Amino acid sequence: MGAQNGKDMLIKVDLTGVGQFQTLAGLRATRVSFNAETVDVTSLESSGGWRELLGGAGVRSASLSGSGVFRDDTTDERARQIFFDGETPDFQVIIPDFGVVEGPFQVTAIEYAGSHNGEATYELSMASAGQLTFTAL
Repeated sequence: MGAQNGKDMLIKVDLTGVGQFQTLAGLRATRVSFNAETVDVTSLESSGGWRELLGGAGVRSASLSGSGVFRDDTTDERARQIFFDGETPDFQVIIPDFGVVEGPFQVTAIEYAGSHNGEATYELSMASAGQLTFTAL
């Protein structure tokens, strides 16, 4: 796999709850992060004093973030609604030449900013709120 275009990494939100995904408007930068907590089961009997971890245990999570230009689009309104209503709708993350991650996320932060001689911008942060699926491209 060669170098990929950053603009091809997309965050999409389900607008209606029936799988109608649309790219969040105005995004310029996106990031996805996957995490897995470990469960340490090391004891005095652990071979050579090395730490032992319990496979398949612990909490897995993912976080999404993005920043872009405020456009007051349908998806901007949906993101605000998700935040203020505390919803956890499905999102999709398209990772070029890798796959699609899909599942429920909660919008944990929305920030708006602007300067006197610049455009209005926004930043979103989201945390996984249930089981995610991965489909290879």
